[in-house]
Amino acid sequence: MPSILIAEDEAAIRRVLKNILREENGKWTIEEVEDGAQAIAQCEKEWDLLLCDIKMPQKDGTEVLKHYQEHSPNTSVVMISGHGDIELAVDCMRQGAYDFISKPPDLNRLLQTVRHALDRQQLQDQVRRLKKKVSRKYRMIGSSKPLEKVREIMEKAAPTDARVLITGPNGTGKELVAHGLHEQSARAKGPFVEVNCAAIPSELIESELFGHKKGAFTSAVKDRKGKFETAEGGTLFLDEIGDMSLSAQAKVLRALQESRVTPVGSDKDVQVNVRVLAATNKDLELEIKEGRFREDLYHRLSVINIQVPALDERKEDIPELVSHFLQQISEEQGMSGRSFADQAIVELQKLNYSGNIRQLRNLVERLMILGQEKISADDVRQFA
Repeated sequence: MPSILIAEDEAAIRRVLKNILREENGKWTIEEVEDGAQAIAQCEKEWDLLLCDIKMPQKDGTEVLKHYQEHSPNTSVVMISGHGDIELAVDCMRQGAYDFISKPPDLNRLLQTVRHALDRQQLQDQVRRLKKKVSRKYRMIGSSKPLEKVREIMEKAAPTDARVLITGPNGTGKELVAHGLHEQSARAKGPFVEVNCAAIPSELIESELFGHKKGAFTSAVKDRKGKFETAEGGTLFLDEIGDMSLSAQAKVLRALQESRVTPVGSDKDVQVNVRVLAATNKDLELEIKEGRFREDLYHRLSVINIQVPALDERKEDIPELVSHFLQQISEEQGMSGRSFADQAIVELQKLNYSGNIRQLRNLVERLMILGQEKISADDVRQFA
């Protein structure tokens, strides 16, 4: 339930505020302090809402606001202002306060402000949880040397706008690297737009990437933005770039060179501001020799190259990966109580993984369904 801290040096006003809030919702946690220093001391409790008087002994409200902005930015702060403090209260809002209420507090105004602040807080909490969930979903599991090398390159490349070519076999987690680069970049608040170049027919790839104008072709019944425009201010991830047609490659090259695209059926360019990441499981240098991939595009895309290791190159990560998948699958399918015996992990490390991480996850799920509650080495030998 929401938690509210009242910081007010006048006992009568503290009492009024507390009574009003308790009558509104008896389940809210409400505590009070009588000066700014006490309010700052309570900061570590991570309150949902702070009702803070501007004029208080020890520390005034502006100092309290600044402290909460720095140390508890998720707390909504509503300033309580006397008649002569209105200008100061407005200035506090410029510094991050959610709102202000005047003394003596008007019942309807107070409750409306509190409700709105807590509603906003709840929405922000949901967004943070979703972001954390997404972040966990795309976390790379393992601490092997090959994976640490990938992380080191990512750490250096992520803050820049440099284009990155991510290579490696299918199922190694190239998309995890792309998401990690985006989340660690200055563009993290912008969109992350993914295009699977292998899944889109060659005759539609240009429309998908660059958009089209109404009437450009039979099914173009209205204007449509392409992925380059959709990713404005963020990151565009071109997965399986090695499967893109030569004609589309030429247009992608131009977009990278000039930072603009031309929608299909249009004679006007559209300026774009995106960071492009690309991935492939193909040997692009061989594709260049065979005439299936443009060399100039390859050099544009591979300012930095990240080779994602196959699972067979980092089998020491299998125990961590199994533990991760065990928890993930248990949550998804409600299969609690399963565990792997130490010898079962040893058996898993003896196998070859042509399908890489994806193959291991499928195997863990199969063993959880078909094996014993404590999955044994015999289970692995039987069902692998």
